[in-house]
Amino acid sequence: MGNIFVRLFRQRAISPAERKSAHSFISMIDAQSASWSGRSYASFAQHGLMKNPVAHRAMTLVTQNAARVPLLVDDQGERLATHPVLELLGRPNPDLSGPELIETIFYHLQLSGNAFLEVLQFEDGKYQIYPLRPDRVTPVVGDDGWIKAYDYKVGTKKRTITPSKHNPVPVIHLRNFHPTNDHSGLAPITAAMDAVDTHNKACEWHKSLLDNAARPSGALIYSAEAGNLTKDQFDRLKSELNDSFQGAANAGRPMVLEGGLDWKALSMSPRDMDFIETKNSAARDIAMAFGVPPMLLCLAGDNTYANYREANRAFWRQTIIPQVIKTCAALSRCLRPIIAGDWALVPNFEAIEAVADERLANWATIDTINTLTDDEKRELIGLPKHTFSKTSPDNLGHRED
Repeated sequence: MGNIFVRLFRQRAISPAERKSAHSFISMIDAQSASWSGRSYASFAQHGLMKNPVAHRAMTLVTQNAARVPLLVDDQGERLATHPVLELLGRPNPDLSGPELIETIFYHLQLSGNAFLEVLQFEDGKYQIYPLRPDRVTPVVGDDGWIKAYDYKVGTKKRTITPSKHNPVPVIHLRNFHPTNDHSGLAPITAAMDAVDTHNKACEWHKSLLDNAARPSGALIYSAEAGNLTKDQFDRLKSELNDSFQGAANAGRPMVLEGGLDWKALSMSPRDMDFIETKNSAARDIAMAFGVPPMLLCLAGDNTYANYREANRAFWRQTIIPQVIKTCAALSRCLRPIIAGDWALVPNFEAIEAVADERLANWATIDTINTLTDDEKRELIGLPKHTFSKTSPDNLGHRED
């Protein structure tokens, strides 16, 4: 009688080994290059604004905050709240309000880098402004290299918009800086699209994981004694697995196997689980491209700012204020030929609470500087150089000559 351990090991050595089916359920492929979406206006709108929640919220924050800044007119040092240009921008056309026009401008600037406004003159001499979709407008460049007209195409219909004696500025073209293009601007979403694609693919991967009962795929293993599956058996088994065990509705359903089949679940490695951090990192990159502090988008893991108020102030200082000032200057330059006068559009940031507190603190600091005159103090805070006597009660409210 041989040793029991010898008999056990001899029996295991001659037992048939398990092997995987010739029709493998696991597809092994070589690493492929990354798949990116297109870089056109339609692709930016579809994959960014319409599909990605982070990009949508970031653009909405920029456009809505820019549209809520009140506009004034600086007419030779005097601030005016009523002016023909303010009436035009306040009601650009019967179907559009002033804030809606500003929102449209900033959406187009972020998605295309360009914003086109068609200025129409009517028989009564009044003007109306209509925004044009940037992907339908093509600048027409003359022999001198400068834009001389604009082609506007909708479907198969195209018209050319050119300046005339009665309407010298038929199209207002606002654009961002572009390092390699003389006639078109660079959209901020261009720099964010790699992060947008990464964030979208992470969401799709997570959705697929949920559709597969929130667990990775596995492999069907059977012993050599059972032989190979025929093609009909393989197709039937694959169909039953897809119909009965795949999807969120079949999560947790027990699997009954026969014919020597065994199910081996594949676990996810820590590297596979890193998609969550990849998604968060892509979200922060998207916010950074649009100049929005991640804290304002409620992104986890961002502790750059001490509190929400400081993040909001940084958002206004670094993003909204520069863009609104630039847009006002461009509108002033383009509208001045049709609305005569030495005027300029100026934003009234003092009406914005996120900016007013900081400006009031700066004004209080300037007012304590005794070495400056009243004119110099008023100039520092952006007010006209008109001083009033503070010494004589009889001169209160009267301007000093």
